[in-house]
Amino acid sequence: MEAADYIALEERYGAHNYKPLDVVLTSGEGVWVWDVMGNRYLDCLSAYSAVNQGHCHPRLVRVLSEQARRLTLTSRAFRNDQLGHFCAELCQLTGYEKALPMNSGAEAVETAVKAVRRWAHVVKGVPDGKQEIVVCEGNFHGRTITVISFSTEEAYKRGFGPLTPGFVTVPYGDADALAGAITPNTAAVLLEPIQGEAGVVVPPEGYLHEVREICDRHEVLFVADEIQSGLGRTGTLLACEHERVRPDVVTLGKALSGGMYPVSAVLASETVLGREVFPPGSHGSTFGGNPLACAIAREALRILMDEGLPDRAAAMGERFMSGLRRIESSLIKEVRGKGLLIGVQLHEVPGRARGYCEALYHEGILCKDTHEDVIRFAPPLVIDEDTVDWALERIQKVFSETHATA
Repeated sequence: MEAADYIALEERYGAHNYKPLDVVLTSGEGVWVWDVMGNRYLDCLSAYSAVNQGHCHPRLVRVLSEQARRLTLTSRAFRNDQLGHFCAELCQLTGYEKALPMNSGAEAVETAVKAVRRWAHVVKGVPDGKQEIVVCEGNFHGRTITVISFSTEEAYKRGFGPLTPGFVTVPYGDADALAGAITPNTAAVLLEPIQGEAGVVVPPEGYLHEVREICDRHEVLFVADEIQSGLGRTGTLLACEHERVRPDVVTLGKALSGGMYPVSAVLASETVLGREVFPPGSHGSTFGGNPLACAIAREALRILMDEGLPDRAAAMGERFMSGLRRIESSLIKEVRGKGLLIGVQLHEVPGRARGYCEALYHEGILCKDTHEDVIRFAPPLVIDEDTVDWALERIQKVFSETHATA
């Protein structure tokens, strides 16, 4: 089959809820992927930061294969020999007391929403049904009905009502607005340490520290969605560590499995995830915490630390961003980010970012546009200096004044 045949098959039988670049990938290794025609590309999206450890890491392939031959699923009706180890290792690595494993990132956020609402009722005494959660403009926490209910992107909500109430929205990065939105019924503040889908928006220095102080002052839980920003992506294990801030609740996903399998988790204290708030029967998932997922996630975490990937992300991210900032082009408005979560904002022209992603694709680089005017660069954390420089040469070519594109 030719690439066009694969595309036609998907267009004929698949729902059209995505508009991908017309590259048909068939294999990957490290930072590289190959299409069905044998062309090689540098992956600068990492499946939205799910492939931090690189494509098909041999240690993950080995663990997946070994565990798949032994036992894949038990449900939580029975115990398995991987779940306890996974929870212990994740908690010991991050310093939290409890872990609740799920599958997708959106499920982790939904679980966190349920947990903080129940905590506010049981511990804080907020009447059930009156709990509120403060969220930020530009947020992206997933695609379920409850999560899109507090999105400020109208395209994510249109036609999907009735939506879930109980959320108050404030501008991202504005600590005063956040403080002013808190009431006696506030259960939590939920935000991303860096807003990825919004265009790699980095809050003002000190913002996370102010959020922590506001939450402490008002007996409100601070929930950090680290599904994209966590697990080494920004140059620290968790992005909140840049400000030495410890949230009450953290959601993880994506790179928690190195892109091998859907694995997510909620981390919190005994007070939030203990039996008083989440007794047996209060929440569950058939696949959440299954032995295959736990075995893969345990190895994914070990790879992150054994290979020093947070530090590598810091060093390679500095090299990548410095190179992007040296590009002389009237097309580029701003380069921003932390570690290997990088956004290049272009001067606004409808569809311009998509056009440049298509041009980069023809130069052997796969990346993703967001909000019409931002291109996101987020390669696997295993990228090396030579490959960063290889990418910069091609990005320079595409953004040169003489390059004709969108």
